[in-house]
Amino acid sequence: MIDYVPPLRDMRFILSELAGLDLIASLPGCEEAGEDVVAAILEEAGRFAAGVLAPINRQGDIEGCRLNADGRVETPSGWKAAYDQFRESGWIGLSAPVAFGGQGLPKLVSTPVWEMWFSTNMAFTMLPQLNVSQAEALQIAASEEQKQTWLHKIVSGEWGATMNITEPQAGSDLAATRTRAEPQTDGSYRLFGQKIYISYGEHELTPNIVHLVLARLQDAPKGVKGLSLFIVPKYLLDAEGQPGEKNDLRCISIEHKMGIHGSPTCTMSYGDRGGAVGWLVGKPNRGLESMFIMMNEARFGVGVQGLGLAERAYQYALSYARERVQGRNAVSGEAGSPIVHHSDVKRMLMAMRARILAMRALLYSAAGWFDIAHHHPDPVVAERHRRFVDVLMPVAKGWCTEVGNEVCDDALQVFGGMGFVEETGIAQLFRDARIITIYEGTTGIQANDLVGRKILRENGETLAELIKEIRATAVELQQDGRDAALPLIGNRLGDIADELDRALNWVLANGSESLGSVLGGAVPFLHLFGVVAGGWQLARVAQAAVGKLSAGEGDSGYLQSLIDIARFYMAYEGPQSVAYAAAMMNGGTEVDRFNVRML
Repeated sequence: MIDYVPPLRDMRFILSELAGLDLIASLPGCEEAGEDVVAAILEEAGRFAAGVLAPINRQGDIEGCRLNADGRVETPSGWKAAYDQFRESGWIGLSAPVAFGGQGLPKLVSTPVWEMWFSTNMAFTMLPQLNVSQAEALQIAASEEQKQTWLHKIVSGEWGATMNITEPQAGSDLAATRTRAEPQTDGSYRLFGQKIYISYGEHELTPNIVHLVLARLQDAPKGVKGLSLFIVPKYLLDAEGQPGEKNDLRCISIEHKMGIHGSPTCTMSYGDRGGAVGWLVGKPNRGLESMFIMMNEARFGVGVQGLGLAERAYQYALSYARERVQGRNAVSGEAGSPIVHHSDVKRMLMAMRARILAMRALLYSAAGWFDIAHHHPDPVVAERHRRFVDVLMPVAKGWCTEVGNEVCDDALQVFGGMGFVEETGIAQLFRDARIITIYEGTTGIQANDLVGRKILRENGETLAELIKEIRATAVELQQDGRDAALPLIGNRLGDIADELDRALNWVLANGSESLGSVLGGAVPFLHLFGVVAGGWQLARVAQAAVGKLSAGEGDSGYLQSLIDIARFYMAYEGPQSVAYAAAMMNGGTEVDRFNVRML
């Protein structure tokens, strides 16, 4: 099993040349994000990821978690020491507000840091990720008193955090939620019900766990509009604000899963002995709006998980391919050379590298847009970038997780039979990655959200604006004579942008009269969007690399490799846009007309 090598060179290049770190650092509230500070943070995060999290990853997979007879969940060996070190180092509060104990750094800075955590130990990192998501939700939706009571402990990581949404009879159909909340005379509520698939719903890593729970008030409207959000701690607080009496909630089982064994996935029961005490967050019956703040943060984070796992799988595969000697090279006829020289292995490795770079550039750019949306003093500029983030969120989650799975699959293929052997490590990555296309909304749910809420609801205006930006980049490259590769990349970028535009127009033309056809092709549409958006970012990578080469800056070999990877992506991944567009328009129509009774 190879050591993890933080991809700092790629990270720094994208941060400075594409995502606009200098611009972000000039925004109000982001002044601390100078290049030297960010470089130091990335170096230290890389050391922690490689030195602390990576070594316990396999042990966590082997041991898993155990639910004891007394209801306590035991996490794997090394988890407690690693979490204490993680918390004491202040990593959880990296991008949280300074007012609540965070460091207030931009999302653009925290995103590559979390990529490294996910690369080295996804099961572990799911715990602090929940703190970050919950802190975001409470910061926006909670009362001032609630913020002062809970946020400092959540931001510091002293207390754990969860979100409780899913129920046995209500998976993605939140309208079927049955957990109920009864008001009390003291302003609190008593909750009764059961929640499933609650990551880190019970553990002993922190002295308290703060659950955010969706529940229904007695007089609430039916459906999702009748859901409210409640803070329900594992331990009620005493007069000094410290954990005291155990609340009426418990973990009644943990799942036996395909992967992420080190992360306890709990079934939680509320109100077995008179009701779990909780407090309403925000307004009654508006809980889903607040929970979506946390869910959207988590969805972006899951997209970063796809990137992180893909990077780790690529490093495994590349290292193995450089060392494994087998067969005779079909082109040169040479025997005794490593398999990295075989054409098909080279193809797989190039495809992995290209897709990873595309995902990284897309996610980091989106993180920068997120910061602009939150901090730019011009409300027009801020709103424009908020809309860009909004329309890209299903792609950040859906496409990046699907591609993350594909890269792990390709990495296993590079290993051949050895990839199927647990000791090589690639099998764990393959198993761990499988969940990321499912939780926080499956790929189908992301695609329906993209088509329904992000496109049809606003008549495609934001996506059309984004396509205009992509075409502008294509024209810039077509007219750039500094390197012969740029016009070639620009032409291909213009072609795939045309496919996305054609598909968008088809969605808009058929969304009202033939919604079933549109939704039947929504997943291919999401993939189409991802391929084009990733290609756009790689085109920008090539443009920036040519700029540095022309100025005589940087490592020429590395910069040339970036240009070559962009060319490869356009030649290899780009043509898939045609197939995805056809599958969406033609396949979606066939889905709609087919009689399900014939399946």
